[in-house]
Amino acid sequence: MNQSLNKDQIKILLLEGVHQNAVDYFKNQGYSNIESLSSALPEAELIERIKDVHFLGIRSRTQLNAKVLAAAEKLVAAGCFCIGTNQVDLEAARARAIPIFNAPFANTRSVAELTMASAIHLMRGTFAKSMAAHRGEWLKSAANSYEVRGKKLGIVGYGSIGSQLSVIASALGMHVYFYDTENKLAHGNAQGVSSLDELLKISDVLTLHVPETPSTKDMINAETLAKMKPGSHLINYARGTVVDIEALAEALKSGHIGGAALDVFPVEPKGKDEAFVSPIRGIENVIITPHVGGSTQEAQANIGVEVAEKLVKYSDNGSTASAVNFPEVALPGHEQAHRIMNIHQNKPGMMSEINKIFSDGGANVMGQFLQTSGDIGYVVIDIDADHNPATFKTQLKELEGTIKTRILH
Repeated sequence: MNQSLNKDQIKILLLEGVHQNAVDYFKNQGYSNIESLSSALPEAELIERIKDVHFLGIRSRTQLNAKVLAAAEKLVAAGCFCIGTNQVDLEAARARAIPIFNAPFANTRSVAELTMASAIHLMRGTFAKSMAAHRGEWLKSAANSYEVRGKKLGIVGYGSIGSQLSVIASALGMHVYFYDTENKLAHGNAQGVSSLDELLKISDVLTLHVPETPSTKDMINAETLAKMKPGSHLINYARGTVVDIEALAEALKSGHIGGAALDVFPVEPKGKDEAFVSPIRGIENVIITPHVGGSTQEAQANIGVEVAEKLVKYSDNGSTASAVNFPEVALPGHEQAHRIMNIHQNKPGMMSEINKIFSDGGANVMGQFLQTSGDIGYVVIDIDADHNPATFKTQLKELEGTIKTRILH
């Protein structure tokens, strides 16, 4: 059937070592024009390379900002092969009719496991003892070393990671408490509390699992740190902006906070050749990891398939289900029809004009799928296979208010 492009002409660029599973999935679905790079690209190079790319795959380091998107003249969609999409200007992408897909749950188990492991190491003080042993010191002592069994774990943000963590911690005998801005069903022996202050006061280990929003910026600061139990521990495997890192460094140096484990930071190196600079470097009993909370082989393999599948579905049949910045439409297959998608300004009379094009052309509309989101409207129309879809595509492109039109099949 007639398509905007044959699959072998559709160019896919994958950056930052996206898992081989993604490459294999694309190839199994008939896509062969794939370039996969192990690292991110400097902005200037990305702007040059993205000009003829139809589908882009990135992880957390690549910044897909408005300047880069302005150069992406042929970009149909992009996939974030990770949980977050903070590295993408979602509004700029939507304005250019570029849906963004991600894998919001694929690596949650990896983060939950590392959080639990870090809680144990902090309570035992094993990291500080390990570093001492590397220096030739032998600190064989039970001082400041505790079991997690019977201790209180406080979870800020009881979503997919926090709830999984609560089950693991409960199995190890911890008393689990959580605070969330929404009512959540508790798992295991977990109990919800009514305020963050209450959680701060009772927790032996406090762990953060919240998104990056204006309300969570510096959620943990000098004031909230002062409310935590003396000698308690803090884990941040959420977002770097959630913790005031200078205030945490002071609380650690004073001994009010007994230890911390951090995987995310307000400012992170852009690559392995750039030095990591932070006020918490060199402080005893602080576990520092380089943003690897979700970086396990299992998680990356699952993410590779999940995001690649979403991009292929959008390319093949127009499905935008789970797109983070776009009207969501889940579409059935329809092999006995031509399928045309139209992304347009969401304004009065737009759908009437679109439908008039098909009506005047005598097309038998076999299915129509429509959704709007803010200033964007997205419609997919199936017409009888006897008609030439290219004629309708031309008229739709010329329609005032159309942003992008494609023939899917």
